[in-house]
Amino acid sequence: MELLFVLLVAVFFAAAVYLMLSKALVRMLLGTVLLANAVNLLLFASGRVLRAVPPIIPAGRDVPAALTANPLPQALILTAIVISFSFFAFLLVLVYRAWQDLGTDVANEMRIAEPEDEPAPPAGY
Repeated sequence: MELLFVLLVAVFFAAAVYLMLSKALVRMLLGTVLLANAVNLLLFASGRVLRAVPPIIPAGRDVPAALTANPLPQALILTAIVISFSFFAFLLVLVYRAWQDLGTDVANEMRIAEPEDEPAPPAGY
């Protein structure tokens, strides 16, 4: 089961890097979402994926009786999901406003400070 998560995390990271290197802002946004999900899966896999063994210590013992799942990565994932969703919402609004103002979502066409029809600034003095 953990090997499946490792492969899934690798695919998510590869797809996220590919999408984030694109020129279109929507693809960059989808790449950040995939990257956040890859990190969440990585945290989940680091906490030992086990079934039906709650992390409860029985009375009279100092350690659990069997190998249990670690609850800390699960708590970190819940926090990371909230943070990544809010980051996604912020970036979505930012991309939408850029598209409204500039009329494009391609990063190379968003050249307000350096229009293409003006001459280049001096290279040296």
